Amino acid sequence: MSETLLVTGATGQLGRLVVQHLLETQKVAPERIIAVTRKPEAASDFAAKGVTVRKGDFDDPASLDSAFAGADRILIISTDAVGVPGKRATQHKAAVAAAVKAGAKRILYTSMPGPETSEVAFAPDHTATEEAIKASGVPYTILRASWYQEGLLGSLPNVVKSGRWVTATKGGKLPHLSREDIAAGAAGALANPPAGSGVYTLTGDTSRSYAEIAALVTKVTGKPIEIVEVDDAAYAEGLKSAGLPAPVADLVTSIERNIRKGNFDLVTNEAERFAGRKPQTLEAFLEKNKAKLLG
Repeated sequence: MSETLLVTGATGQLGRLVVQHLLETQKVAPERIIAVTRKPEAASDFAAKGVTVRKGDFDDPASLDSAFAGADRILIISTDAVGVPGKRATQHKAAVAAAVKAGAKRILYTSMPGPETSEVAFAPDHTATEEAIKASGVPYTILRASWYQEGLLGSLPNVVKSGRWVTATKGGKLPHLSREDIAAGAAGALANPPAGSGVYTLTGDTSRSYAEIAALVTKVTGKPIEIVEVDDAAYAEGLKSAGLPAPVADLVTSIERNIRKGNFDLVTNEAERFAGRKPQTLEAFLEKNKAKLLG
């Protein structure tokens, strides 16, 4: 009998795409898929297709026991609880324990690039989760996903409007990857996992500095952009002056610092390997979102 595949966070932005790729790209029979979510009513479309939908809450470990029952391969999608240090590690460890209790044959997890050496404030949560998975004794596939292309849309419209991109990265580079390609890779790894246990980094095809990204944005929008380099203290203070709470400003600054130190500057072909297709280029992403860039 074919193994049962489970996806947590199945109604979230990434989880929903993973389930869709299991059904549409990987051609997994719906009866082999379990979609776990805090809000089962939001997954009625999946249920209508024959997917098993179960309620599961990482803050309620007991709920995970029933949610994970009978699952052979479990994809734990990292939660969005980044505001409280250590909370995600606690949530994820509860999911790992439930996977072990359910007798899972493989645990998959969406992590971040190089968490053990990362400057990013929430990296320790990923490190702790990876360690818990490795200590579980269950074969694992850890997918360290590069920064989302979609994340650029949070700042680039204002950058385009002002013509200035203030940064503390000082030429550091990173290979952005679309959420869609991360989901396609995760679905491929879940449906056709590699043998044994391993850690894989999913990235875009090219690592770029903010200056290089700005040049692409200018090509798409016709708007010139000046890169303004500042130090961490000035960068964090600018964010706070713009209205961001101090913890959020410090978190964003830690990401800039991590880029500056080269901890994201890694390009692999593993996204293509698992998804079975080349990832969307940053140029294509920017062209597709030209209207949003121009506000």
